[in-house]
Amino acid sequence: MSTMWQGCLAHTDYFETRSSGGHDYGVWVTTPPNYDPAAAQAPVVYVLDGNWTVGLTAPLIVTQLDPMQPIQPYVQVSVGYAGEEAEHWERLRNRDLVPPGEPVAKEFIDAVESRVEAGTMTREQADAYLAELNDSRADMFLNFLTDDLHPRIERDYGTAPSGHGLFGYSYGGLFSLYAWLTNGTFFESIGAGSPGIINEESQVFARLREMGDTLPATKLHLTVNDKEVLGDLAVYQALSKNAASFLHHLTARNGSVTSALMRETHVTGLQASFLSYLRTCRGQ
Repeated sequence: MSTMWQGCLAHTDYFETRSSGGHDYGVWVTTPPNYDPAAAQAPVVYVLDGNWTVGLTAPLIVTQLDPMQPIQPYVQVSVGYAGEEAEHWERLRNRDLVPPGEPVAKEFIDAVESRVEAGTMTREQADAYLAELNDSRADMFLNFLTDDLHPRIERDYGTAPSGHGLFGYSYGGLFSLYAWLTNGTFFESIGAGSPGIINEESQVFARLREMGDTLPATKLHLTVNDKEVLGDLAVYQALSKNAASFLHHLTARNGSVTSALMRETHVTGLQASFLSYLRTCRGQ
C-alpha cells in the first residue's frame, strides 16, 4: 500500500485475489499494533463490503490498546472488489452476500425505484442492481472466505488456528446470519449489523426452522438502529421488524445471542455496530 494510504490505514496491506468460482476480490489486511505472530498469534475478524467499510472499521484496530476497555487482539481482513469492479461494489454485493433463493421484497424494489426517481441511480444501474439478486450466491462467497482466502491469510500472517470472527452490515448482516446458520464452528463469533432481512419469507427464517431447538454454538451479536425502527422508510421498517422477529425466535432456545440498539441511521450505523460487536464478542 502506498505511503499516503499507510498514513490513513496503518499496518494495512492490500492484495487482489481470484476465487475458485472465478470472481476477483480486493483484500485489505490490518494487523494489530506491534503484531508479532512468533510471540502470539491473533485470530482473524473478516469484515464484509471492504470498499465501503475498511476506512470506517480498520482504524478501530487501536481498540486493542485501549486501557479503559481493551479488545482482544485480532487481524482484520476486509473483503471487497478489485479493479474496475470496485466502482460496482454496491451491485456485486447483492450476488455475494444474499443467500441463494432469497425472495426480493416489494419494499426493497420500491426503495431502488425511489433512487431512480430521485436521480441518484440510473435506470440501467437499477436494472443491473436488481438483476444480481436473480442468482445470489452467498454459499459460494462463504466458501471463498473459508476455503480460498483463509488459508492464505493463515499462511502469510501467522494467524491463530481458532477464535475467528465475521462482521457484516445490511446485506452483509444478512450474510452474517446465513453464515451463522450454515458454517458450523469455523467462526467463534459473528456480528450482524442491521441485517437485510427485508422479506418475512427470508431464507434465514427457513434455515432457523430446519435447525429445530438447537442453535449454533457460535456467538451471535445482532444490532439495529433506532432510526430504522422509528423512521418512515418502509424498507428499513421491514428490516427492523424482521430482525426483531428473528431475535424473538431465538429467545426460547439455548444459544449465545446478544443484541443492541444503536442511536443511528442505516447509513451511519456501520461503525457503531462494528464497535458494539467488538466490545460484546471480543472485549477482555
